[in-house]
Amino acid sequence: MKKSTEQQLKSSDPKTWHHPGGKLRELGAESLSDAELLSILISTGIKGKSSEKIAEEILARFGSFKGMANQPLSKFLEIKGLGDVKIIRIAAAFGIAKRCVDLVIKDLKEDKELRKEVLGE
Repeated sequence: MKKSTEQQLKSSDPKTWHHPGGKLRELGAESLSDAELLSILISTGIKGKSSEKIAEEILARFGSFKGMANQPLSKFLEIKGLGDVKIIRIAAAFGIAKRCVDLVIKDLKEDKELRKEVLGE
C-alpha cells in the first residue's frame, strides 16, 4: 500500500535533510533561526556561498527582519547571490506577513474582548 504524502512527510528521517526546510518540516518554524527561515526563501546559494550564508549576510546588513522590511528592493541587489527572483520571493513573504499583521490589528481594534485577552486592557 502506497503511503500518502502526509505520511511520507511525517515518517522521513530528518538526518537526510541538508537544508533548513527539513528542520522546519520536522520541528516547525519556531525551531528555526531567522537566518534559517530566510534561507528557505532564498532556496539556493551560489558557488562558494550557501543560501544560509546569504541569509546571514542579509540579516547582518539590515539587522533584523524589521530592518529588512523598510529597505528598497534595490538594496538587496547589492548582496552577492541575490537576483530578481530571490528578492521578489522575499518581498512577497514580507507582503504576506504585513497582510497578516494588518488583519490582527483590525481584529484588535474591533474586538474589545480580544484586546483584553491579548493586551490586558
